[in-house]
Amino acid sequence: MIKGFLRDGDQLLEQLTDFCPTTQGDEVVKNSVSEILHDVHKNGDEAVLSRTLLYDKAKLASGEIRVTQDELEKAKNELLPREKESILEAIENVTSFHERSIPESWDMINNHGAKVGEKYYPIDRVGIYVPGGNVPLISTVIMTVTIAKVAKVKQIAVVTPPSADGKIASQMLAALALLGVKEIYKVGGAQAIAALAYGTETISSVDKIYGPGNAYVNEAKRQVYGLVGIDLLPGPSEVMVIADASSNPAYVAAALLSQAEHGSGKEKLFLLFSEEAHFEKIVDEIKTQLPELTHKESIERVLVDGFVSVHLPTLERIAAIANFIAPEHLELQVNEDSIGFLTNEITTAGAFLLGHATATSLGDFVAGPSHVLPTGRSSRFSSGLRLHDFLRRSSFIHYDVESASRAKKSLDVFAEMEKLDGHGKSFSIRI
Repeated sequence: MIKGFLRDGDQLLEQLTDFCPTTQGDEVVKNSVSEILHDVHKNGDEAVLSRTLLYDKAKLASGEIRVTQDELEKAKNELLPREKESILEAIENVTSFHERSIPESWDMINNHGAKVGEKYYPIDRVGIYVPGGNVPLISTVIMTVTIAKVAKVKQIAVVTPPSADGKIASQMLAALALLGVKEIYKVGGAQAIAALAYGTETISSVDKIYGPGNAYVNEAKRQVYGLVGIDLLPGPSEVMVIADASSNPAYVAAALLSQAEHGSGKEKLFLLFSEEAHFEKIVDEIKTQLPELTHKESIERVLVDGFVSVHLPTLERIAAIANFIAPEHLELQVNEDSIGFLTNEITTAGAFLLGHATATSLGDFVAGPSHVLPTGRSSRFSSGLRLHDFLRRSSFIHYDVESASRAKKSLDVFAEMEKLDGHGKSFSIRI
């Protein structure tokens, strides 16, 4: 079930490159998604309904695509007190975390004496994709919609795939109701992204699309980018655990297993460890804990196909390999003295989970930062979902005749160098 481990050497990066996931879709997915997008663009609700029947086995009429207010109220009333308390606790943490990122508009006087600055505006209308299926990600509602609320987005449309009986998980609807979302549609997959991008008779198009999804959802987001904005392309879950002599093998095993249970079978697990003797102890713990888990069959597939361990005796090499892999979640199960070094040296993780007590599931569910994070090595150049992703920034420039006169000499030179006399004329005519 679990293979041995890799050792540091000349071929290590080549081996890891072959193993690491990528955000690039394959040709079969690309072609299939392109056909779905075209169908929805051309046929609207009809295409959405037929695709929902085909992929989700849910037979809906056009008037049943949108969740009703009665369905929302019923879900909220059915919520158990402990469920409501937990959802509200998570919303509070996510809200307070992202409120710290609210930017202030500003202005200054430049060297011509003119006023320049920046102003921030919430995006007017956003679409949020929430995965459903066998594991309805209620936490994704909180990790996306809450941030949009903090940013004061005016219109929030949520799409999520229904079950075969045409319903959405009651707790998910309740979380949306608690957040005040009223526009929710029973549609998933690439057809949901198409509906948000192009609009249909029932679903109005949006300005930007957010949320994690499978390969088809990500490919659809990639193909509609430019017509609408997208947040990032978060694919199947990834976790890296860095373990030293102070780590508890049971904690390491639990961390790896937890991120393998999402169910796609494409999850990736990375273990970088400094103590060779720890490996067998961790493997033994995995074998002990696995039979107790509900999703053990899907976890076993990931352990066979998506798990790689590397023995690296120094923290410097551990940091270098971690930077190369650029994992989504990075658990530092190391002694406290090493945490500072690793967080300084590792610069490509989507999210750090620091110390032996900090499980990735805290970040997944309740801690505050969004769990929508870059995967497939895209942490090298992108960040997890944050408040700024729901805002627009506009710069502004305000000259009067006096300050414009001070700019004349330099502007005339630029117009001459770039051979754009119309630019020069449009300025000189004003002064």
